[in-house]
Amino acid sequence: MHGDPDPLAGAPPSRSQRRREALAVLDLAARLAALPPARVDRLDLPGDVREEIAHVRRILAPVARKRQLQFLAKLMRRHAPAAFAAVRAELGADEAAHRVQVAAERRLESLRGHLLDAGDAALDALLLEHPGADRRHLRALVRSARSERAQGRPPRAARALLRALRELDRTAADEPATRDPRGPAD
Repeated sequence: MHGDPDPLAGAPPSRSQRRREALAVLDLAARLAALPPARVDRLDLPGDVREEIAHVRRILAPVARKRQLQFLAKLMRRHAPAAFAAVRAELGADEAAHRVQVAAERRLESLRGHLLDAGDAALDALLLEHPGADRRHLRALVRSARSERAQGRPPRAARALLRALRELDRTAADEPATRDPRGPAD
């Protein structure tokens, strides 16, 4: 109880920890190399790293590209980790936005499946949530999509239904939240 509470506090990182950190930098290097050039230009990166990213992009052979990515990661490890903190945060925000977008798309696809399976009852529930929606158009899309599915035809109406649901979702997001869900007060 006389010494330091954590005897490993001043010790260098373990080999496993160093390897995890190196793999994280390699992953960041691969993500940076996969970004479009215009996007890389907007990021706050050291000049030598930016040049090496452009060099990696020009290499098409898989083995050579992998070797060059490893060199890029080595170059990035020479810089302080703080140099890439803003880049990591921005890419993390992009991933979070992408996850939200994918979740919304899955929700809409599930709603479309529910509309095709449950029919008019599901459509009525949808129309209660979106009173401004075109009932006849949506009903026609649902019926056409059901017919296509039953006949084994390409899902043209099902795609149109998904586009209509996306549009409903967009208009619902654009509407002000001040609308009373119980309806107008009389």
